[in-house]
Amino acid sequence: MKTRAAVLKGVGKPFEIVELELDEPKVGEVQIRFVAAGLCHSDEHLRHGDIVPRFPIVGGHEGAGVIEKVGPGVTRLQPGDHVICSFLPVCGHCRWCSTGKSNLCDQGATILEGMLPDGTYRFHDEDGNDYGGMCMLGTFSERAVISENSAIKVDPDLPLDKVVLIGCGVPTGWGSAVHAAETEAGDTIAIYGIGGIGINSVQGASLAGARNVVAIDPLANKREAAEQMGATHSCETAEEAQELITQLTHGVGADKAIITVGVVDAKVVSDAFNAIRKGGTVVITGLADPTKVNIELSSSMLTLFEKTVKGSLFGSGDPFHDIPKMVELYQSGDLKLDELITTTYTLDQVNEGYEDLIAGKNIRGVIRYDTPPLEGAPA
Repeated sequence: MKTRAAVLKGVGKPFEIVELELDEPKVGEVQIRFVAAGLCHSDEHLRHGDIVPRFPIVGGHEGAGVIEKVGPGVTRLQPGDHVICSFLPVCGHCRWCSTGKSNLCDQGATILEGMLPDGTYRFHDEDGNDYGGMCMLGTFSERAVISENSAIKVDPDLPLDKVVLIGCGVPTGWGSAVHAAETEAGDTIAIYGIGGIGINSVQGASLAGARNVVAIDPLANKREAAEQMGATHSCETAEEAQELITQLTHGVGADKAIITVGVVDAKVVSDAFNAIRKGGTVVITGLADPTKVNIELSSSMLTLFEKTVKGSLFGSGDPFHDIPKMVELYQSGDLKLDELITTTYTLDQVNEGYEDLIAGKNIRGVIRYDTPPLEGAPA
């Protein structure tokens, strides 16, 4: 089968729209027709070289769609099922899954290689070259073959072009506040960077009962959006936030700080570390070049004030638990999704979408597909 896809062939190059050959699903795999894909900053990290995958690679790791075919041994899904994809697969039986840390599942170790769990690829060009799929997905393709461990079934009446955000940005941001930071009622929470992740940390902290949610971002439109999503205060700079937090807490400091900036550097980590109280926690969810050292802190302050600095992947949650929970919160009106989507694009506009992301125009951009279902397949 042929499929149109947006691919990256190297660092610094734009996405190219190409036609690829897609293999049939093998054991434990399903074929999905994507309805929508989110434009997440992590794919921009690949293009800029902050994170270097195996090239060439089909971009996109936030997706939702309809199952068209299932391979041998698939029992959880069937053709016609509507699903949200998780950018982290969950095998359910490795050391990490079996001890309640499924966001660290061993299958996730190869997501930047783009291969499926059996170590092979499903995308190929006309010359027979293998193309990986970002996070074992490749949602910037009309269709893909993915592991059943990467797909969570949802109600068929949900708008897939809205709940698509629950595949990455929403649970990552929400979980950073709820799971990783362990926000409690009455807390003061500082959130550095209000993009697709940070805005959902705002929602998570607010829903968890934080008394003060301080959103920090240099862009006025991001600060305004944060206040609409539950932030009690917003600041343009870390220095302004430090002063405000000191006033709000009578000099004690924030209970927790969450770093969700586009590229993490030493300054933002230091700013967050200085903003928290004794015994406080800094959660680092944003990414940076993994080959570079970008945290410089006083070990004495760490020891004497018993502060904690920790990382968080997928909001330290469980995709197969948290994604359905996010759906329920959306259905009840407690979690806002529609309001997060600033602009929608076609697949051919993927580069325009990332230009808008870098320019700070979007809280979240979404690609919507109009690919018809296969003849005879469930719509």
